[in-house]
Amino acid sequence: MTKHENLIGGKWVSFGNYHDNINPSDTSDVIGSYSYGDASSVDAAVEAARAAQPGWRNATPQARHDLLDAVGNTIAARKDEIGRLLSREEGKTLAEGIGETMRASQVFKFFAGECLRQSGDLQASVRPDIDIEVTREPVGVVGIVTPWNFPIAIPAWKTAPALAYGNCVILKPADLTPGCAHMIAQILDECGCPPGVFNLVMGRGSKVGEALITHTGIDAISFTGSVATGHHIAEVCGKSRKKVQLEMGGKNPMVVLNDADLSVAVPACLNGTFFSTGQRCTASSRLIVEAGIHDAFVDAMTKAVTDLKVGNALDASTQIGPVVDEKQLNSNLAYVELAKKEGAEVIGGQRLELGQTGFYQAPALFLGTNNDMRINREEIFGPCGSILKVSDFDEALAVANDTDFGLSAGICTASLKSARDFKRQAQAGMVMVNLPTAGVDYHVPFGGSKGSSFGAREQGRYAVEFYTTVKTSYIYAG
Repeated sequence: MTKHENLIGGKWVSFGNYHDNINPSDTSDVIGSYSYGDASSVDAAVEAARAAQPGWRNATPQARHDLLDAVGNTIAARKDEIGRLLSREEGKTLAEGIGETMRASQVFKFFAGECLRQSGDLQASVRPDIDIEVTREPVGVVGIVTPWNFPIAIPAWKTAPALAYGNCVILKPADLTPGCAHMIAQILDECGCPPGVFNLVMGRGSKVGEALITHTGIDAISFTGSVATGHHIAEVCGKSRKKVQLEMGGKNPMVVLNDADLSVAVPACLNGTFFSTGQRCTASSRLIVEAGIHDAFVDAMTKAVTDLKVGNALDASTQIGPVVDEKQLNSNLAYVELAKKEGAEVIGGQRLELGQTGFYQAPALFLGTNNDMRINREEIFGPCGSILKVSDFDEALAVANDTDFGLSAGICTASLKSARDFKRQAQAGMVMVNLPTAGVDYHVPFGGSKGSSFGAREQGRYAVEFYTTVKTSYIYAG
């Protein structure tokens, strides 16, 4: 079995304490053994990052561009290899794994360009003979904590802008899916990343993550994960005055109006709710359907859901891969039982035995639900979706907004007016019209409102807001 080490100060370091990375499609398949660190490992990484920070801060835009561009090119050239690794460790279908790998490549390439597109302002003062310059500077050393559901895309879209704007990075990936983050570390190292500019420390959130957020040598924390952990990070970082960026949960609505085209609405809802095994914070977990189209939509959606093929992520015919691990599967199954107790009619949702040891679940569709049920209040994070019947657009909008979350919201309609009104009034950071709520571009901002996000937006040019600080300089020229 291959052993994988941590990258600190340009050297591969073992802390012992190896943990196996298991394939959720086939638990007899051990992908590799990864060395987990602790608080002392974070100390070493912070020391290396702080030592490297002055040099990387002062590196030319061309030097930063060349590194990120080389990383993006290398990821693209190895997309099949990395995509297969991703599907083995996380459970996405192979097509999704390769697609996510290409997204990571595109993110690095985009921020390579941003290295050369940085700008500032030169303004006249209200006082005579004084010029004003407004420039941006790196925050410093950034701790990055990423989740298991997008094991290469999210590390990429946090790491690439951090490096592009002159910061040094310490990345702690999810302990369930360390393989893709380790691959990013390998590629950065092979592409000539200066020692200490990027550091990888794998391990448990309770040890490595906690050490990152409490360390006095960390200037900022970017986190994607659960609401409870996000609240804890915000509290800790607030006390130590660290800059913080949080991407947390979602309970995203997809509204289907009477005038919707079912040939558009059903595939959009099927994709948003069930693809990637529903393990997306942008998943359409609440399908809010106007009464006039409700029955036809339920019939079409039920057939589409029951026709989905669940199987090994590496099987080309698979549409829905396994749940990531036993714990998550048991949580999903508990919500299926809760749906029954709350009075919903449940289509599917059972554990599947497919002749191999994996964490398989049939997609679950909950019918006859209302927005007061726990299944429509709490994020399930699995292949489960509810249908809620409403009388008209106004009720649909009210139900859509009646949630503690506000990440993504969608509407299927042929009416420009309804689409326009929904776009303006939906309490979400992202709105989709006749498209799945999941699925975003890399060159525009990503993030939500209410309990879904806190701090500056991720991705695109808006990433500069988190990874830099603003300096205003006054120059007397008299």
